[in-house]
Amino acid sequence: MAKIMIQGTASSVGKSVLVAALCRIFKQDGYKVCPFKSQNMSLNSYITLDGKEMGRAQVSQAYAAGLEPQVYMNPILLKPSSDRKCQVILNGKVYGNRSAMEYENLKIKFKDMLKKQFEELENKFDIVVMEGAGSPAEINLRKNDIVNMGMAELIDAPVLLAGDIDKGGVFASLAGTMLLLKDDEKKRVKGTIINKFRGDIEILKPGIDMIEDIIKIPCFGVVPYRKLDLEDEDGAIEFNKEVYDKIDIAIIKLPHISNFTDIDALRNEEDVSIRFIENIKEFKNPDLLIIPGSKNTIEDLMYLRKSGLYKAIKDYSKTGKVIGICGGYQMLGKTIKDPFKVETDKGEIEGLGLLDIETTFEKEKVTTRVKALENVENEIKENYVYGYEIHMGISSYGKESKPLFKIIEENGEKVQILDGAINEKENIMGTYIHGVFDAVYFREKIINLLREKKGIDKKKSKIFEHLREKELDKLADIVRKSLDIDKIYSIMGMKGPEK
Repeated sequence: MAKIMIQGTASSVGKSVLVAALCRIFKQDGYKVCPFKSQNMSLNSYITLDGKEMGRAQVSQAYAAGLEPQVYMNPILLKPSSDRKCQVILNGKVYGNRSAMEYENLKIKFKDMLKKQFEELENKFDIVVMEGAGSPAEINLRKNDIVNMGMAELIDAPVLLAGDIDKGGVFASLAGTMLLLKDDEKKRVKGTIINKFRGDIEILKPGIDMIEDIIKIPCFGVVPYRKLDLEDEDGAIEFNKEVYDKIDIAIIKLPHISNFTDIDALRNEEDVSIRFIENIKEFKNPDLLIIPGSKNTIEDLMYLRKSGLYKAIKDYSKTGKVIGICGGYQMLGKTIKDPFKVETDKGEIEGLGLLDIETTFEKEKVTTRVKALENVENEIKENYVYGYEIHMGISSYGKESKPLFKIIEENGEKVQILDGAINEKENIMGTYIHGVFDAVYFREKIINLLREKKGIDKKKSKIFEHLREKELDKLADIVRKSLDIDKIYSIMGMKGPEK
């Protein structure tokens, strides 16, 4: 089996997207290819068909490879709950909450597991495209590293080092990274990639010649800056704050915001502007307000109070439209109880009181893939939504609450479970289903209601998955034209397809 690893000079240099591009290129060339990131730190996660949790970046890479996402693509997921603590997800299941130092000491135990799991991939795939995390030059983490050079050494993988020229200082970052690597690590780096370039490449060429002479490593190509509707690394997302189209959809940017990929499908809608707000001044008067998921719902609810957004949301809800997803749905209720101190030492907190529900945090996390119908009398089978649930809380209905959806399938099994809630005026609603806007029906219904209110003609929504496939092909085309793919095949010990 062939393998290649993309490492970066820093976080957010575009490693995730480059891995996705290579996965799609190798797939187009007729190879069975798989993405792999041994350890991912992200609050954007996903639930697989068998009810296991993994990072969203590897989900996108799996789609690029033409595969159903599986946790072996991301064995370790770290979900920060504070500056010093995170929840450790091991092979799709909660391992426990650990401090940074506690996790650092745990890494040694995971090495044998990672090596064994990677070796199992050798029997399934022709090529594995690996992704590092942060930078291999984080020398304070070198001793127990299991995601950059430590992982590359574990399975003897060649490395391409990517740098982001859009932020400036790409040559210094490439040279500085190489300077801090050990001699055996330097030998693993077979080439560099300059990513996110804008401008005339002829002006860049003298710099490329000089950096090749300084670090003695060839540049495999320059990838231009591109605007594609694809998921990127957490730190690379642009939290736009301006209204740029007719319909203004505002998202509360919570301190512990998670799964903000839930709104990706909305970005593809005509007339729609997506912006994030953090304070009262930015609130204004949106056509739709979304309160997204949170890794620490109670602390984020307290933040809403301190920032004044709590009152702003309640005032807006009298005439505006509000949708809460997962943690955002819990915040819309009357109370949130945490008897087992799952999130904080605060046992109970008052919610926004916009939906007649109460939430209690349990010890076990719910992780399910679901399919649901809108909870209406004359249900139409085509009017379904699909997605996944990741939450610790269980919400109970009060007398004035009406369920929003009826889940009919859970991890492939037929069920009849109520989900979410909607108020009598139908302007406040919430759900536990992440990805609720991916399905054409619900997204089209919501956006057309907003269009109708503003006197804009209704439109048909497009299938999100079809749009994603087109964008992945565009990405592969850009990267194939930008990089020396033959050289990449060569360092993997392959000839590549005949042209």
